[in-house]
Amino acid sequence: MFKCIRGRKNSRERILDAAAELVSEIGSGRLTLDAVAERAGLSKGGLLYNFPSKDALLQGMIQRMIDEASTQKEALREKAEPGPNLEARLCTATVLNLHCGNMREIANGLLAASSENPRLLEPVRHIVKETFGNLKDTCEDLDASLLAWLAVEGLTNLEMHDLSPFSEEDRARIVASVNRLLHKGIAA
Repeated sequence: MFKCIRGRKNSRERILDAAAELVSEIGSGRLTLDAVAERAGLSKGGLLYNFPSKDALLQGMIQRMIDEASTQKEALREKAEPGPNLEARLCTATVLNLHCGNMREIANGLLAASSENPRLLEPVRHIVKETFGNLKDTCEDLDASLLAWLAVEGLTNLEMHDLSPFSEEDRARIVASVNRLLHKGIAA
């Protein structure tokens, strides 16, 4: 995202930050543009200039999450050790890292909003399809890569919805197994 001079956040970033805070506190169903404008310290007109509707704001939040994931993945790529299934290793590490902090509450809120407007998830559907294509095109062991990706998505989904039966030790063991699988592939 672009920063204003003097390191201050621009109004679009302040709006997205305020909306994320509110979604994590009260959910997307009770989110109002007035509340977001107030939390961001802007007039409602200033908010509407950037996001002309609640759906536009929610789409902006989803796009921001996608952009953050992409940035994180590329930062991991710069530090990644060479080896098999690099794209799958980057993908799984990114998914695991994204479910930290209040990201879970925000993602849950956006998922709830998508039940009223399924089109909100269209960018996410595109990313999932693109990820699958990248794994198919680049991974040396496609079966191991797909299994690892699905395992991490399943694990983080359980965690996101507070359904996970796994302890921290269990989770660490699962993540270590995924990493071993991606580094070695499935033994024949």
